[in-house]
Amino acid sequence: MKKKERQQRVLDEVSINRKVSSNFLSEKLKVSEDTIRRDIKELDQKGMLTKIHGGAISNIQKLYHYNEDIIYNREEKILIARKAISLVKNNMVLVMSGGTTNLMLAKLLPKDIKLTIYTYSLPIAMQLTELPLAETIFIGGKIHRSSMVTIGIDVIQYVSNIRANICFMGVSAIHHNTGVTDEGYEVSLIKKTMIKASEKIVYLTTSNKLNLSHNYDVCNTTEIDTIITNLDLKDEKLKPYISAGINLI
Repeated sequence: MKKKERQQRVLDEVSINRKVSSNFLSEKLKVSEDTIRRDIKELDQKGMLTKIHGGAISNIQKLYHYNEDIIYNREEKILIARKAISLVKNNMVLVMSGGTTNLMLAKLLPKDIKLTIYTYSLPIAMQLTELPLAETIFIGGKIHRSSMVTIGIDVIQYVSNIRANICFMGVSAIHHNTGVTDEGYEVSLIKKTMIKASEKIVYLTTSNKLNLSHNYDVCNTTEIDTIITNLDLKDEKLKPYISAGINLI
């Protein structure tokens, strides 16, 4: 494993776990602890993590606490996030909805990537502060306490003026007949505006959100371009989506 790839893996593990030991990283990456310690020292000097005795912590841990216990299906979301990263290129403009799958994407974006990223999710905006070359724009408004996203007409008006290359959309429910739906009316309106503001919409969903429907429409099936899931593309659960002409990753 080359140095650049190894150091990115170190950053990924720190982002995911918030705090990691040198011993854990040594075993995970199959290199010596001395190599890991040198990597941590170098990454600390670059401001990409914080070196502590016996390991490293995420810089954001010093600024903001987010309850990691609510991230269910953690490994599935890591897999989805890594698939999504393959679509991201330098100098893109992204817009990200809320949700813990998008939070995982924010955690795992390469630290050396140059992006402009808009989001109305407070946890995601705070996580994105760890990207030194990315410009993060948090879209302010009334904060919805349970999901820590902003809602309201101000958010909708702001999003309507964005021109993004990719929208990464978290999903509450998606069905091959009814399309994408959401539990909240105000959030559904914001997501509709995000769709209009973006060239490409990528829906990130764990398999437990497939074949479900909620009360408020976000988009119909014909408007779905790309879905990223944790499933193998040969999985039976994905056949109706393939038949509907949806691109799956």
